[in-house]
Amino acid sequence: MRVVVQRCKEAKVTVHGEITGQISQGLMVLVGVTHDDTEKDAKYLADKVAGLRIFEDSEGKMNFSVTDVGGAVLSVSQFTLYGDCRKGKRPNFMAAAKPDAALALYECFNQELTAKGLEVATGRFGEMMDVTFTNWGPVTLMIDSKTTA
Repeated sequence: MRVVVQRCKEAKVTVHGEITGQISQGLMVLVGVTHDDTEKDAKYLADKVAGLRIFEDSEGKMNFSVTDVGGAVLSVSQFTLYGDCRKGKRPNFMAAAKPDAALALYECFNQELTAKGLEVATGRFGEMMDVTFTNWGPVTLMIDSKTTA
């Protein structure tokens, strides 16, 4: 599983003209699922996202998490995070999990964030979505549950 985490001042997702999720200060999180992901991956990433210290303290150092600052999360499913662009000009999405499996793990990820006390807004899984947000910093990080550095 992988996520792209972006610190934001505000974010919203719209589906067919209807706002399905909206937050003020917090994190805009794109969530991708691959074939061999499990609930363990979802829980790992939820813990990482909830505790990620990317909000500044009074000295300008990134010492606070979204939980610490009372922020929220806008979580949007994003199968294209597993797009392979190494060959040709058209991405190959074969590494993305099938919709049923991806939905279950996406929901598990969101439930884990909620269990940690975070407000979680979402898009609508499998739909064409318009996502708008103000990236604050900008701060953008990618975290993959299978990659260690």
